[in-house]
Amino acid sequence: MTKEFNVVIERDADGYFVASVPALRGCHTQAKSLDVLMKRVKEAIELCMEVEKPLSNQFVGVQRVAVTA
Repeated sequence: MTKEFNVVIERDADGYFVASVPALRGCHTQAKSLDVLMKRVKEAIELCMEVEKPLSNQFVGVQRVAVTA
């Protein structure tokens, strides 16, 4: 059975791509390239699914918010 997951990808201050899977708490990985990141995130999802059932959250979108610091 194939399952699809939303993955949030950001780039950190050191240039690494960081992936998080909101439906699986604690499911994160990082890599220097997007190609490697996608391989690692698939592995991370498979490992996380062995110990946790995915949440049934519905992805709505991403919004950028500006605040004065």
